[in-house]
Order: sequence, then structure tokens, then C-alpha cells
Amino acid sequence: MILGCHLSSTGGSAAMVRTAVSIGANTFAFFTRNPRGSKAKKENPEDARQAVEMLREGHFGKLVAHGAYTMNLCTADPEARSFAAQVLEDDLRRMEMLPGNFYNFHPGSHVGQGTEAGIEWISQALRRALRHGYPVTVLLETMAGKGSEIGGRFEELKAIVDAVGSGEVGVCLDTCHVYDGGYDIAGDLDGVLAEFDSVIGLDRLRAIHVNDSKNPLGSRKDRHACIGEGTLGLETFRAIVNHPALRDKPMILETPNELPGYAREIALLRAMEE
Repeated sequence: MILGCHLSSTGGSAAMVRTAVSIGANTFAFFTRNPRGSKAKKENPEDARQAVEMLREGHFGKLVAHGAYTMNLCTADPEARSFAAQVLEDDLRRMEMLPGNFYNFHPGSHVGQGTEAGIEWISQALRRALRHGYPVTVLLETMAGKGSEIGGRFEELKAIVDAVGSGEVGVCLDTCHVYDGGYDIAGDLDGVLAEFDSVIGLDRLRAIHVNDSKNPLGSRKDRHACIGEGTLGLETFRAIVNHPALRDKPMILETPNELPGYAREIALLRAMEE
């Protein structure tokens, strides 16, 4: 099982690898820059080189970097939209130091422009950023569909994938988000995955955010809970970690935890593996 959690990047890439090992993880996620802002740390090639070597020696799965929450590629403000597109390009460039991994982000909110317009803005930014051919695969995250969020329906993600027209775009399925968005992975996981396959294609599903939810099915709220402490329940996660279409994907915990809690959840999920 390829399992990890979100880690702080404050100490650098090599420090994140060491932390991951200490809690039983063999992958992890990290923010490429301030998640609530736009500032990014100065790059450290030597630290990245050490991290790449440690990842190889530790037989880690692919990492799942995360773009800033404030990066809205389809905002109605042209200047903010242009800046977000520049941030995307810079993030993909920075991922060259940890090549061959994933870069996941929230597609954005159209804030009144309409879903079609939002999808076009997102697609334009992705086409521009991907033209450089950086060694990273971009993942669109499934969203809960609150407000004017794009990505709450599989069809919206499919429209972006088609408009970009690149094999370097995949999807990260967030268990809390899809459940809050109305996809019943607790009651019919196979049915939801069949729908995903029909609309997008399971070959595009590259990573999973493993989170319980504090809200009922279809609430469109996006409030994460610790594993087994929300409305999804432990048996849902047992099914997820053992599902043949999912069990080989990097699974990232984004539950409301500190490191000891993440270590417990990693151990819990590993114990479920059949």
C-alpha cells in the first residue's frame, strides 16, 4: 500500500522524507508554496537531490504535491486569473527538482461566470503551463461542489481533461469531497467507480485523498473528519484500500491530525489490507 499524509515543507524535502519514514509512510503530500498565499520558499537543489536519493532508497511511491488553495485559475478578476496561471507554471517548473511525481490542485471557482467559462479558463492555463514538458503529472482534484466550485461533478473534470488534450492530466479522488458532492462511496463504491470510469476513465485516476467526512451524503460542505470518526465509517476505508482499482494508487491522508494521529491512521489502514 502506498500511504502517507500531508507534511510541512518548512524543513525542506529531505526532512519530509525522514518524517514520512518515522510515521510509517511511503509517500506524502506537501504544499508547493504558502497554501493560503502565494509565496514560495527559495529552491534548494542539494536538498532536493538528497530527497530524491532517499525516496529511491526507501522505495517510495509517487508524491502528491498540492497547489495553493488561493490559486483560482477561473476567477472573474483578469489580473488575479493571470497571476494564478503564472503560479501554476512556476509550481510545475519547481517540481523539476522532484521529477516523476504528481502535482494536485483544486480546479477553482467561477464566481458567477458560469461553469463553461470556468472550464475554459482552467483549460487555457493548463495548456499553457504544460507546453514546457516538465516531468510532472497534473491532477485535478474532485471537489464537494460548494458555491461555484468546478469539479464537483465528474463531467466537469472530463471537460477540462478533454479541452487540455494531454496525457499529463489526471484526477485525484478525494473521498470526503466526492461523498459530500453526492457520490455514495459508502453505499456503492463499485457504482461510483463505474461511473467515474464511464465519464472520465479509470486510467486517469492517479491518486486518492483519504478522508472521512463530518457531513452527510450530498451536503456540499467539504469538512474532513478523521478515519472512522465521520459519516463514511471504517468499512468504507477497508473497501477502498483493498479495491483492485484503487489499492495501487498513492493514498494521502488529509484528516484533522498532527503527526501522532497520522501515524495511528497509517497503521490502522495498513492493518485493513488483505
